[in-house]
Amino acid sequence: MAKERSRSTTGGRPAQITLADIEREGRRMGLTALTVGGVASALGVTPTALYRHVDGKLGLERLVGESVLAEFVLVDDPGQDAPRYLLSLAHQLRAFALAEPGITAYLQTFFPRGESGARLQREAIESLGRRGYDPAVGAMLSGTVAQLAISLTAAEQRHLPADDNGPLSRELENAEEVLESDAVLATAHGGLPNITEEDYFRMVMTACIRGLTDTATPGRPALEVLIDLGLYDQG
Repeated sequence: MAKERSRSTTGGRPAQITLADIEREGRRMGLTALTVGGVASALGVTPTALYRHVDGKLGLERLVGESVLAEFVLVDDPGQDAPRYLLSLAHQLRAFALAEPGITAYLQTFFPRGESGARLQREAIESLGRRGYDPAVGAMLSGTVAQLAISLTAAEQRHLPADDNGPLSRELENAEEVLESDAVLATAHGGLPNITEEDYFRMVMTACIRGLTDTATPGRPALEVLIDLGLYDQG
């Protein structure tokens, strides 16, 4: 953490800030509402003072996002085989993302964006290495599972406000009416059970992981796995 202090003036008084100050206020504001102006205002300085420490909005997001990710402890049960480990990885990502608003968007921008993200990716690759996978295949498996898990969780988070009586709730009711008023759609959906978001998440992740691990067996070369998964058009 940088110790250099930045000086600005608010109301005629000098104000000093550090990266630790910016990180603290950024965490308090949260990734969803995070802005350079908002953090600067909370610290009593001008946005220019922040730019001496962070590279604009993306730099501020990286500072706060990596701070949030640093608290994510990835649990690896050595008794789990590769498919069960990957499913556990997906569920752990989902639980963490649901508890940390804005982290899904941060993860979807670029990954890894800093040491905390690199640590998580490194730990997943090493976990799969202990299960017989070389680093390249481990990166492909964990990266694919993580990306799908984060995308599904981001979609789930967009549905969460539907529990209130606002516009999104009314839009949900409208969508349900559309399904019920269409004979084909009503029959098709009527044959499916009602499932929770978590059930759906587990089902989709299980299907993905089974397909990946059936092809990517321990010890198989990465290029061979990728070709078998459709990397190149086989005509």
